[in-house]
Amino acid sequence: MRTINYFIGAIMAVMLFTSCYTETVIEDPIVEPVQSVSLGELLQSYELWYVDINRSSGNGYIPFMQKAFTVSFQNGVLYANNNLTGIGDQGYGFGLDVGFYDTFDFILDVSHDIDGFYSFDVHQLNNREIELYYPALNLSYILVGYQRNNFDYDALFYENIHYFLQEYVTWEKTFTSPEGIPNEFDNENFLQFLPGGGHGNFQSSQDPNGTNINTIYWDYTGIYNVDDVPGNPYLKYLTLDYDYLGNEYFELNVINDQTIELYHEYSGTTYRFRGKGYIQFKNKEGKLRLSKSEIDKQMIKISKF
Repeated sequence: MRTINYFIGAIMAVMLFTSCYTETVIEDPIVEPVQSVSLGELLQSYELWYVDINRSSGNGYIPFMQKAFTVSFQNGVLYANNNLTGIGDQGYGFGLDVGFYDTFDFILDVSHDIDGFYSFDVHQLNNREIELYYPALNLSYILVGYQRNNFDYDALFYENIHYFLQEYVTWEKTFTSPEGIPNEFDNENFLQFLPGGGHGNFQSSQDPNGTNINTIYWDYTGIYNVDDVPGNPYLKYLTLDYDYLGNEYFELNVINDQTIELYHEYSGTTYRFRGKGYIQFKNKEGKLRLSKSEIDKQMIKISKF
Protein backbone atom coordinates (compact mmCIF):
# COMPACT_ATOMS: atom_id res chain seq x y z
CA MET A 1 0.00 0.00 0.00
CA ARG A 2 2.84 2.39 0.80
CA THR A 3 4.45 1.45 -2.51
CA ILE A 4 1.26 2.37 -4.40
CA ASN A 5 0.95 5.67 -2.53
CA TYR A 6 4.58 6.50 -3.30
CA PHE A 7 4.04 5.73 -6.99
CA ILE A 8 0.89 7.84 -7.17
CA GLY A 9 2.69 10.70 -5.41
CA ALA A 10 5.53 10.58 -7.88
CA ILE A 11 3.13 10.72 -10.82
CA MET A 12 1.28 13.69 -9.32
CA ALA A 13 4.60 15.53 -8.70
CA VAL A 14 5.60 15.06 -12.30
CA MET A 15 2.21 16.32 -13.49
CA LEU A 16 2.38 19.34 -11.18
CA PHE A 17 5.88 20.23 -12.36
CA THR A 18 4.83 19.92 -16.01
CA SER A 19 1.74 22.10 -15.56
CA CYS A 20 3.79 24.85 -13.89
CA TYR A 21 6.54 24.97 -16.56
CA THR A 22 6.10 27.49 -19.39
CA GLU A 23 8.62 27.46 -22.22
CA THR A 24 9.94 30.91 -22.98
CA VAL A 25 11.23 31.38 -26.51
CA ILE A 26 13.44 34.44 -27.07
CA GLU A 27 13.25 35.40 -30.73
CA ASP A 28 15.69 37.64 -32.54
CA PRO A 29 14.23 41.12 -33.05
CA ILE A 30 12.87 41.81 -36.51
CA VAL A 31 15.29 44.12 -38.30
CA GLU A 32 13.79 46.06 -41.15
CA PRO A 33 16.12 46.06 -44.14
CA VAL A 34 17.84 49.40 -44.78
CA GLN A 35 16.27 50.94 -47.84
CA SER A 36 19.19 52.28 -49.90
CA VAL A 37 18.48 54.82 -52.61
CA SER A 38 18.29 53.62 -56.17
CA LEU A 39 20.97 54.58 -58.68
CA GLY A 40 18.49 56.88 -60.40
CA GLU A 41 17.85 58.70 -57.12
CA LEU A 42 21.56 58.89 -56.38
CA LEU A 43 22.35 60.42 -59.78
CA GLN A 44 19.64 63.05 -59.33
CA SER A 45 20.60 63.87 -55.75
CA TYR A 46 23.07 66.41 -57.18
CA GLU A 47 22.26 68.77 -60.03
CA LEU A 48 25.84 68.83 -61.35
CA TRP A 49 28.53 66.17 -61.34
CA TYR A 50 31.99 67.66 -61.90
CA VAL A 51 34.16 65.33 -64.00
CA ASP A 52 37.44 65.26 -62.06
CA ILE A 53 39.65 64.54 -65.03
CA ASN A 54 42.78 64.53 -62.87
CA ARG A 55 41.54 61.38 -61.15
CA SER A 56 40.48 59.49 -64.27
CA SER A 57 42.39 56.31 -65.07
CA GLY A 58 42.45 53.51 -67.60
CA ASN A 59 43.23 52.70 -71.19
CA GLY A 60 41.97 55.27 -73.68
CA TYR A 61 39.02 57.57 -73.15
CA ILE A 62 35.32 58.03 -73.82
CA PRO A 63 34.85 61.14 -76.01
CA PHE A 64 31.77 62.64 -74.36
CA MET A 65 33.22 62.14 -70.87
CA GLN A 66 36.61 63.53 -71.86
CA LYS A 67 35.01 66.72 -73.20
CA ALA A 68 32.66 67.37 -70.28
CA PHE A 69 33.43 69.68 -67.38
CA THR A 70 30.15 68.64 -65.73
CA VAL A 71 27.40 66.14 -66.47
CA SER A 72 23.85 66.07 -65.15
CA PHE A 73 21.23 63.32 -64.98
CA GLN A 74 17.70 64.68 -65.14
CA ASN A 75 14.73 62.34 -65.61
CA GLY A 76 16.41 60.18 -68.23
CA VAL A 77 18.12 63.05 -70.08
CA LEU A 78 21.91 63.49 -69.97
CA TYR A 79 23.24 67.06 -69.95
CA ALA A 80 26.84 68.24 -70.21
CA ASN A 81 28.82 71.47 -69.92
CA ASN A 82 31.41 70.96 -72.65
CA ASN A 83 32.18 74.64 -73.28
CA LEU A 84 33.44 77.35 -70.97
CA THR A 85 31.80 80.04 -73.09
CA GLY A 86 28.46 80.73 -71.44
CA ILE A 87 28.99 78.21 -68.64
CA GLY A 88 26.55 78.79 -65.81
CA ASP A 89 23.98 80.28 -68.19
CA GLN A 90 23.73 77.69 -70.96
CA GLY A 91 20.83 75.34 -70.29
CA TYR A 92 20.16 77.05 -66.93
CA GLY A 93 23.59 75.87 -65.78
CA PHE A 94 23.15 72.25 -66.94
CA GLY A 95 24.65 72.83 -70.38
CA LEU A 96 23.58 70.92 -73.48
CA ASP A 97 21.17 68.01 -73.85
CA VAL A 98 23.61 65.38 -75.19
CA GLY A 99 21.73 62.09 -74.87
CA PHE A 100 19.69 59.72 -72.75
CA TYR A 101 20.41 57.38 -69.85
CA ASP A 102 18.81 54.48 -68.00
CA THR A 103 19.68 52.64 -64.79
CA PHE A 104 19.38 49.05 -63.60
CA ASP A 105 20.63 48.19 -60.11
CA PHE A 106 24.00 49.96 -60.19
CA ILE A 107 24.46 49.85 -63.95
CA LEU A 108 24.27 53.12 -65.90
CA ASP A 109 23.49 52.87 -69.60
CA VAL A 110 24.16 56.01 -71.65
CA SER A 111 23.08 56.61 -75.22
CA HIS A 112 25.01 59.65 -76.42
CA ASP A 113 23.64 61.53 -79.41
CA ILE A 114 26.92 61.23 -81.32
CA ASP A 115 29.29 58.89 -79.48
CA GLY A 116 26.78 56.05 -79.15
CA PHE A 117 26.07 53.55 -76.37
CA TYR A 118 28.16 52.99 -73.23
CA SER A 119 27.41 50.93 -70.12
CA PHE A 120 29.06 51.81 -66.79
CA ASP A 121 29.30 50.14 -63.42
CA VAL A 122 28.63 52.81 -60.78
CA HIS A 123 30.31 52.76 -57.37
CA GLN A 124 29.40 55.24 -54.65
CA LEU A 125 32.66 56.36 -53.02
CA ASN A 126 31.17 58.68 -50.39
CA ASN A 127 28.29 61.10 -49.97
CA ARG A 128 29.50 63.34 -52.81
CA GLU A 129 31.58 61.16 -55.09
CA ILE A 130 30.84 58.34 -57.48
CA GLU A 131 32.95 56.32 -59.88
CA LEU A 132 31.82 55.48 -63.40
CA TYR A 133 33.71 52.34 -64.43
CA TYR A 134 33.79 51.19 -68.06
CA PRO A 135 35.00 47.56 -68.04
CA ALA A 136 35.84 47.35 -71.75
CA LEU A 137 38.74 49.79 -71.30
CA ASN A 138 39.32 49.30 -67.57
CA LEU A 139 38.48 53.00 -67.45
CA SER A 140 37.28 55.03 -64.47
CA TYR A 141 35.89 58.55 -64.20
CA ILE A 142 35.41 60.16 -60.78
CA LEU A 143 32.43 62.52 -60.47
CA VAL A 144 31.94 65.01 -57.63
CA GLY A 145 28.42 66.21 -56.84
CA TYR A 146 27.29 69.83 -56.55
CA GLN A 147 24.10 71.85 -56.63
CA ARG A 148 23.98 74.67 -59.13
CA ASN A 149 23.74 77.34 -56.44
CA ASN A 150 26.99 76.28 -54.76
CA PHE A 151 29.07 75.42 -57.82
CA ASP A 152 31.84 77.92 -58.60
CA TYR A 153 31.50 78.37 -62.35
CA ASP A 154 34.04 81.23 -62.32
CA ALA A 155 36.74 79.10 -60.69
CA LEU A 156 36.14 76.36 -63.23
CA PHE A 157 36.42 78.89 -66.06
CA TYR A 158 39.74 80.37 -64.97
CA GLU A 159 41.30 77.03 -64.01
CA ASN A 160 40.70 75.83 -67.59
CA ILE A 161 41.12 79.05 -69.54
CA HIS A 162 43.48 77.46 -72.10
CA TYR A 163 40.45 75.46 -73.31
CA PHE A 164 38.38 78.66 -73.54
CA LEU A 165 40.89 80.05 -76.05
CA GLN A 166 40.16 77.05 -78.29
CA GLU A 167 36.40 77.68 -78.40
CA TYR A 168 36.55 80.09 -81.34
CA VAL A 169 37.87 79.46 -84.83
CA THR A 170 39.89 82.65 -84.49
CA TRP A 171 40.36 85.76 -82.36
CA GLU A 172 40.33 89.03 -84.31
CA LYS A 173 42.11 92.12 -83.03
CA THR A 174 39.64 94.93 -82.40
CA PHE A 175 41.69 97.42 -80.39
CA THR A 176 45.28 98.59 -79.96
CA SER A 177 45.99 101.15 -77.25
CA PRO A 178 47.67 104.41 -78.28
CA GLU A 179 50.06 103.91 -75.37
CA GLY A 180 53.00 101.62 -75.93
CA ILE A 181 56.16 101.25 -77.99
CA PRO A 182 55.63 100.12 -81.61
CA ASN A 183 56.54 96.45 -81.95
CA GLU A 184 56.12 93.50 -84.33
CA PHE A 185 52.99 92.22 -82.62
CA ASP A 186 51.19 95.40 -83.74
CA ASN A 187 50.94 93.71 -87.15
CA GLU A 188 49.17 90.57 -85.90
CA ASN A 189 45.42 90.81 -86.53
CA PHE A 190 44.27 87.22 -85.95
CA LEU A 191 45.17 84.52 -83.42
CA GLN A 192 44.05 80.90 -83.44
CA PHE A 193 44.50 78.48 -80.53
CA LEU A 194 44.42 74.79 -81.34
CA PRO A 195 44.21 71.63 -79.20
CA GLY A 196 47.35 69.57 -78.75
CA GLY A 197 50.88 69.93 -77.53
CA GLY A 198 49.91 70.21 -73.87
CA HIS A 199 48.31 73.62 -73.62
CA GLY A 200 48.17 73.79 -77.37
CA ASN A 201 49.49 75.15 -80.63
CA PHE A 202 48.67 78.55 -82.05
CA GLN A 203 48.73 80.39 -85.36
CA SER A 204 48.75 84.08 -86.16
CA SER A 205 47.93 86.12 -89.24
CA GLN A 206 48.56 89.63 -90.52
CA ASP A 207 45.55 89.54 -92.85
CA PRO A 208 43.51 92.76 -92.70
CA ASN A 209 40.65 93.07 -90.25
CA GLY A 210 37.36 91.82 -91.66
CA THR A 211 38.93 88.90 -93.54
CA ASN A 212 36.58 85.91 -93.76
CA ILE A 213 37.62 83.41 -91.10
CA ASN A 214 37.61 80.59 -93.68
CA THR A 215 40.15 82.32 -95.93
CA ILE A 216 42.68 83.57 -93.38
CA TYR A 217 46.31 82.93 -94.32
CA TRP A 218 48.30 81.94 -91.25
CA ASP A 219 51.71 83.60 -91.40
CA TYR A 220 53.20 82.16 -88.23
CA THR A 221 52.81 79.11 -86.01
CA GLY A 222 54.09 78.11 -82.59
CA ILE A 223 53.03 76.83 -79.19
CA TYR A 224 51.40 78.67 -76.34
CA ASN A 225 51.25 78.37 -72.57
CA VAL A 226 48.83 79.84 -70.08
CA ASP A 227 50.27 80.23 -66.58
CA ASP A 228 48.79 81.34 -63.26
CA VAL A 229 49.55 84.73 -61.74
CA PRO A 230 50.33 84.18 -58.04
CA GLY A 231 47.70 85.75 -55.81
CA ASN A 232 45.30 86.61 -58.64
CA PRO A 233 43.14 83.72 -59.93
CA TYR A 234 41.48 85.97 -62.53
CA LEU A 235 44.66 87.08 -64.29
CA LYS A 236 46.89 84.80 -66.38
CA TYR A 237 50.18 84.95 -68.22
CA LEU A 238 50.03 84.05 -71.92
CA THR A 239 53.25 83.12 -73.71
CA LEU A 240 53.34 82.80 -77.49
CA ASP A 241 56.40 80.92 -78.68
CA TYR A 242 56.80 81.77 -82.36
CA ASP A 243 58.81 79.19 -84.25
CA TYR A 244 62.26 80.65 -84.90
CA LEU A 245 61.09 84.17 -83.97
CA GLY A 246 61.27 84.14 -80.18
CA ASN A 247 58.59 84.59 -77.55
CA GLU A 248 55.95 87.21 -76.85
CA TYR A 249 54.70 87.63 -73.26
CA PHE A 250 51.32 89.01 -72.22
CA GLU A 251 49.04 89.43 -69.26
CA LEU A 252 45.76 87.79 -70.28
CA ASN A 253 42.49 89.22 -69.01
CA VAL A 254 39.02 87.97 -69.96
CA ILE A 255 36.60 90.84 -70.54
CA ASN A 256 33.59 88.66 -71.34
CA ASP A 257 32.75 85.35 -73.03
CA GLN A 258 33.80 86.73 -76.42
CA THR A 259 36.53 89.27 -75.67
CA ILE A 260 40.07 88.93 -74.28
CA GLU A 261 42.59 91.61 -73.45
CA LEU A 262 46.34 91.12 -73.87
CA TYR A 263 48.79 93.47 -72.19
CA HIS A 264 52.18 93.26 -73.92
CA GLU A 265 54.65 93.72 -71.12
CA TYR A 266 57.68 94.56 -73.28
CA SER A 267 56.06 97.43 -75.19
CA GLY A 268 53.38 98.49 -72.69
CA THR A 269 50.67 98.08 -75.36
CA THR A 270 47.19 96.71 -74.67
CA TYR A 271 45.32 94.72 -77.33
CA ARG A 272 41.77 93.42 -77.45
CA PHE A 273 40.67 90.41 -79.49
CA ARG A 274 37.14 89.25 -80.20
CA GLY A 275 36.25 85.61 -80.77
CA LYS A 276 34.81 84.67 -84.17
CA GLY A 277 33.33 81.34 -85.19
CA TYR A 278 32.14 79.83 -81.90
CA ILE A 279 32.81 76.07 -81.71
CA GLN A 280 30.23 74.10 -79.76
CA PHE A 281 31.94 70.98 -78.42
CA LYS A 282 29.35 68.27 -78.80
CA ASN A 283 30.85 66.29 -81.67
CA LYS A 284 33.90 64.05 -81.77
CA GLU A 285 36.17 66.82 -83.02
CA GLY A 286 37.93 69.50 -81.02
CA LYS A 287 39.32 69.64 -77.53
CA LEU A 288 39.68 66.73 -75.17
CA ARG A 289 40.36 67.54 -71.54
CA LEU A 290 43.67 66.25 -70.25
CA SER A 291 44.77 65.69 -66.68
CA LYS A 292 47.43 68.03 -65.32
CA SER A 293 49.92 65.17 -65.33
CA GLU A 294 49.23 64.51 -69.03
CA ILE A 295 49.59 68.20 -69.85
CA ASP A 296 52.90 68.34 -67.97
CA LYS A 297 54.18 65.34 -69.94
CA GLN A 298 53.22 66.82 -73.31
CA MET A 299 53.91 70.48 -72.71
CA ILE A 300 57.13 72.17 -73.77
CA LYS A 301 57.52 74.73 -71.00
CA ILE A 302 58.07 78.13 -72.58
CA SER A 303 57.28 80.43 -69.69
CA LYS A 304 59.84 83.08 -68.86
CA PHE A 305 59.61 82.25 -65.15
